[in-house]
Amino acid sequence: MTHPLRTLLATACALALPAIAHSRPVTLIAQLKNYGGDGAYLAAYVTDAKGAYVRTLWVAGGKAKYHKHLSDWSRLSSGDAKRLDGVTGASVGAGRSLKVTADLADALIDAGYEIRIDAAAEDMRDSPSEVRIPLSKATVGKPQAGKQYIQSVTLQLP
Repeated sequence: MTHPLRTLLATACALALPAIAHSRPVTLIAQLKNYGGDGAYLAAYVTDAKGAYVRTLWVAGGKAKYHKHLSDWSRLSSGDAKRLDGVTGASVGAGRSLKVTADLADALIDAGYEIRIDAAAEDMRDSPSEVRIPLSKATVGKPQAGKQYIQSVTLQLP
């Protein structure tokens, strides 16, 4: 490796490590509507400013055969072999709520990233990107309305 390339690599690592090292818990509280069907499958995930998948925060609904109905998440995250590692739970019943907490790097906040939630319920329409919440201090504590299954989602930061 040439000397300028080593210097560039070392500088990039030095700048990136502090951003990676500082993270905070982010909590999502989703309240589902009484939509009159079976439990909903939900996928909460982060996308960058261009809409590219970054990481999965939580998937509610453990049967993998139904994950294809969370179509935006399924399509965007298909290359992430670890997308389900430690981030799955039961589906969420109509009228119930879901609370999810995950650590996110501080560098993602107010940098154009957003949290998206896809939703689906058996024998009902799928709802890709049911909710899209900008990952910003301006949206903290302000309920964001869903389209079909979710009444609202509130983002909380410490």
